[in-house]
Amino acid sequence: MAPDILCIGSVLWDIIGRSPTSMRLGSDVPGRITRLPGGVAMNIAMTLRRFGMTPALLTAVGRDAEGDELIAACDRLGLGTDTVYRSDDLPTDRYMAIEGANGLVAAIADAHSLEAAGDKILRPLADGRLGTEVAPWSGPIALDGNLTEGLLAEIAVSPLFLRADLRVAPASPGKAGRLLPLLNHPSATLYVNLEEANILARSEAATAAEAAQALLARGAGRVLVTNGGAPAAEGRRGQGVITGQPPQVLVTRVTGAGDTFMAAHLVAERRGADRQSALDEALRAAATYVSGDIGS
Repeated sequence: MAPDILCIGSVLWDIIGRSPTSMRLGSDVPGRITRLPGGVAMNIAMTLRRFGMTPALLTAVGRDAEGDELIAACDRLGLGTDTVYRSDDLPTDRYMAIEGANGLVAAIADAHSLEAAGDKILRPLADGRLGTEVAPWSGPIALDGNLTEGLLAEIAVSPLFLRADLRVAPASPGKAGRLLPLLNHPSATLYVNLEEANILARSEAATAAEAAQALLARGAGRVLVTNGGAPAAEGRRGQGVITGQPPQVLVTRVTGAGDTFMAAHLVAERRGADRQSALDEALRAAATYVSGDIGS
């Protein structure tokens, strides 16, 4: 089946340890450890698939046992894997996180294979499978910040992305700065949390609305800023900033919440929702996710 959206970035194994106990540095507590398909691009693709879209993945996965298992899991989920770059000499990437009752305690993302693969993951956009330089892909693209700053800078000026509806998410606050080349891209929508927004805008905003305004002032065309359980904001150049209040829920997990928000917002817009309705729908979807009411 032909894809209707491309998800470019990290597809890896999420190894998540969760405990119902609040944790601090050095805590040693009982809990559960799970291994699930994850990564920003993967999380977005899974949510899009749940909402009825047909995503194709552009990423790097090793030709090791973990990679074969990951590709099989993607296929079972209905995600397009024909466009995945399979490397003979790079291992499949992994992400490890610890979550307590007080939220994310610590995480390490090992996405070195994706970084090493570089622009090889973009070949389907140029070789005719998904487009060419003269006839580039014209649909939506979800792009994550696990790519290198150099590759993201290339994407910002590449004719392969000239007609795309580009939706961009940082992989983490530590990688938010990588998105600077895309800040002024004419068709880019940035999805960030408050910390990431302040890094990109070089601001000290205390609310999502203030951070959205700061990003617009820095030249962004369109931004969405979340702030946990506090109001989120959506800002557009020349159209101002609107806000939405996330529903109050019991938080049972946090890894993947931002990716779910982004996917739900994109789907709501494709269904014709206005600005406020799309923001509110995305906030409800993210709240449902962190409450654990839907499967990973």
